[in-house]
Amino acid sequence: MPALLLTEKDVEGLLRMQDALGAVEEGLRALGRGEATNRPRQRVGTRESTVNVMLASWPTRGYSGFKYYTTSRTGIRFWVHLFNIATGELVAVIQADRLGQRRTGAASGVATKYLARPDASTVGIVGTGWQAESQLEAVCAVRSIRRIRCYGRDKARREGFAKKIASLLGVTVDAARSPEAAIQEADIVIAATNAPRPVVQGEWLRSGCHINAIGANRLETRELDDAAVRRCAFVATDS
Repeated sequence: MPALLLTEKDVEGLLRMQDALGAVEEGLRALGRGEATNRPRQRVGTRESTVNVMLASWPTRGYSGFKYYTTSRTGIRFWVHLFNIATGELVAVIQADRLGQRRTGAASGVATKYLARPDASTVGIVGTGWQAESQLEAVCAVRSIRRIRCYGRDKARREGFAKKIASLLGVTVDAARSPEAAIQEADIVIAATNAPRPVVQGEWLRSGCHINAIGANRLETRELDDAAVRRCAFVATDS
């Protein structure tokens, strides 16, 4: 049977956040039980571009596969290849930009579900890019959020983002003037940036808040300062 090809448009129409939340939670439980394998990201870079590869296998589901993406001056391109474990046959090839966005959001949603206070109702987010939308969608799916404050460096962009999220999620969203203003009263703090220096400082954090820091996946990026990390009672990583 020919492999299934799913485009970004297909993924957009098929994958809902609630489905992503359930799948990610089930996958994390399988990892915890030793029923699945997830290999850390590997990178091969040149002066022109970088290839990033992540491998995984879930024998009880019957599938293995890998995600790879290339980064260059012309953009980033994401793909997933899925294989039948029993036969080794290629089952599907999936364009994976939207897929990765939903999965990343869902991982934060699962973390928020189990680690944030049950009564958490306010969110502060630093970053208004591609990943920020699904972060908020996932958090709002697992907590009754009544107010969001967002910050991004570009004023027009953060104001536009605030309007978009308010319409999408039906929540009050304010564009903050600074990272501190966005997060200082938040029950849930989200950092979704590729910043080279911390954008969340420990002294800004409200006691008992929960943090989802998702952007720093390279040595030259960092979202939390030392004080923020030291204030954490518990740290969980999704590698």
